[in-house]
Amino acid sequence: MKTISVVIPVKDGARYLVEVLEALDREPVQEILVIDSGSRDESVAIARAAGARVLEIPPSEFGHGRTRNLGAERTRGELIAFLTQDATPCPGWADAYREAFGLAPNVGAAYGPHLPRPGTSPMISRELEEFFAGFASGEAPAIQRAGDPAFLSNVNACYARACWAAIRFREVRYSEDQAFGADLLGAGWAKVYHPGAAVHHAHDYTLGEFMRRYFDEYRGLRETTGHVEPFSVGGTLRHVFASVGADLEWMREREMARSERLRWAARSAAHHGGRKAFAALGSRADRLPSVLERRLSLEGPGSQSPVELAAGTVEPAPPRPGIAISPRDAAEQYAVAAEVMARGPAPLRPAPAGISRRARLHIAMIVPRFDRGSGGHNTLFQIFSRLERRGHVGSVWLHDYEGRLAGRGPATLRHDINEYFAPIRGPVYKGFAQWHGADVVIATGWQTVHPALRLEDCRARVYLVNDHEPDFYAVSAEQALARDTYGYGLHCIAASPWLRDLLIDRYGASADVFQLGVDHAVYQPRPLPRRQDTVVYYARHSTPRRAVPIGLMALAELRRRRPDIRIVLFGSPDPVPTSFEYEHRGVLTPTELSWLYSEATVGLCLSMTNFSLMPKEMLACGLPCVELEGVSAESIFGADGPIELAPLQPSRIADALERLLDDPGLRAARSRAGRAFVAGHTWDHATDEVEAGLRHALALRESTSTASLTA
Repeated sequence: MKTISVVIPVKDGARYLVEVLEALDREPVQEILVIDSGSRDESVAIARAAGARVLEIPPSEFGHGRTRNLGAERTRGELIAFLTQDATPCPGWADAYREAFGLAPNVGAAYGPHLPRPGTSPMISRELEEFFAGFASGEAPAIQRAGDPAFLSNVNACYARACWAAIRFREVRYSEDQAFGADLLGAGWAKVYHPGAAVHHAHDYTLGEFMRRYFDEYRGLRETTGHVEPFSVGGTLRHVFASVGADLEWMREREMARSERLRWAARSAAHHGGRKAFAALGSRADRLPSVLERRLSLEGPGSQSPVELAAGTVEPAPPRPGIAISPRDAAEQYAVAAEVMARGPAPLRPAPAGISRRARLHIAMIVPRFDRGSGGHNTLFQIFSRLERRGHVGSVWLHDYEGRLAGRGPATLRHDINEYFAPIRGPVYKGFAQWHGADVVIATGWQTVHPALRLEDCRARVYLVNDHEPDFYAVSAEQALARDTYGYGLHCIAASPWLRDLLIDRYGASADVFQLGVDHAVYQPRPLPRRQDTVVYYARHSTPRRAVPIGLMALAELRRRRPDIRIVLFGSPDPVPTSFEYEHRGVLTPTELSWLYSEATVGLCLSMTNFSLMPKEMLACGLPCVELEGVSAESIFGADGPIELAPLQPSRIADALERLLDDPGLRAARSRAGRAFVAGHTWDHATDEVEAGLRHALALRESTSTASLTA
């Protein structure tokens, strides 16, 4: 049975919160997290009294996408369900969601209907019933794939953790759920509408409040999905006439008194007419004067704390045949790559004699979007922060080509870098509108190379290469574009001798090498006895180059040979399906990893491209480990170095693990050799090598500049 964590963002939600939490208490869920953003009523006390875990954040930190990402990060369930503070689950809600995720292997999200509460207006009640009835026939759930409506509503939705981790909510002001639905389908995931996953929920506001909410909702849809609501006077009149007629018929079917129907008729006409007008205005808000936008909106044009959407009142807005789709993005996703292919790199400034020996260089580093725990970004900022400490002037430039960090400003990004990775001194910029030049521009992931090539007013361009990134993809545009980045003559600084040689031999690049460092203050043997029966495995199954299916088969074979072995898997937030029993540790902090490595008997980490930093960190804790032979590990550790090597065959990997488990002398020798080997692998030494590579790139430019002057 899949575990479910429930996340409920709350602000002044006392009216329905008791009812919501009591309903959840009757459902088989494993965890409830309430995120309160400054309630002035009894919401926090209600949540704690019900046994929910409460996380309090300042109101200024709330954002629909940001706060839900935070909730997902702070929970551990295989499924993450989101409710609003006034959405009460109906009996069977949790089991319906579990059923939804069993309908297909690639289901990434599911959602259920919103049932009107007693006293809800006829217009809203009818709209809710008809809207959700359109997603399925009867009570059977429906699977939706690419080409189907992208609708999702975080009033009542559930996500597979693996899907959330791969996509995450955009940090936009409105409609983060609708944007996720579009992103999910575009990435090849499916979603499910399950009629049994129902909640009681409906908003009834004054007419003015409804109109302003519709304005905000459709402004959000325009920003996240590109939807522009069609509008014409004749079309609006026909819509109002048909909608009022449908409302009256709905009331007649429920045997409402004639006087009651007439009373609602006028409100129905105003509701539907105003909705069409304010929806059209909201989806064109970017064309309105800011003063008018502020008057029409409940939030104003620049708010970072969006209102709660009147979920269930939004009509599905997928593209339909014959409807013109307005532009959503400023440019196509990889437009800068096309610009480089068409126009070539921007010219470099001459490099004056002696610049490569200057004590103080201006270094600009371009990074792709990042998340907490990114190993590649940790490498970049460990080195960058040390370059700054040596007196170099640094700046960081975010190239977020997917727009995933659209809701974070430069100051927030700089704070996140300092918190997640390492303290930096220089400024952080989003995009290149404020580009002011540098001595050296450092491209990092392949996505940053083409932007670096178009930047002017710099003397040298360097490519800090952590891995052979074309291998990350099957045949695709991304594979071709990643390969393209090696053909423009950037001087490369590669994260292993294997990678350096590959860049030189396959692409004709000029390249230096640096060795990944280890934080020895964290990764060291901890004061606890080492077990004799424990294998720990970095089973990050979301990363194909980690060969997790092969590793799991090797562990299954090892368990067959040694039924008493203890197996611990880590590195993924979700438990990995296996044929054997194991302990799931999830995503661990560096300190937690050091304790795990100090307790275990043998470590396993497989990489089919450039080697992982993880074996070095295991060795620093005295843990012998097994890695793949014939790829990149030999270029670091040697063919008979401190780690045990095995080919990519389950039985041979099991053999290597068993040798270490059976031979205490071999384990002790590997442990001593490993600690001695990595003792000199520090981030300061890695920074020495990268700094030398930067100076080498400038020296190459000096010679080129001198040659052009004397030609």
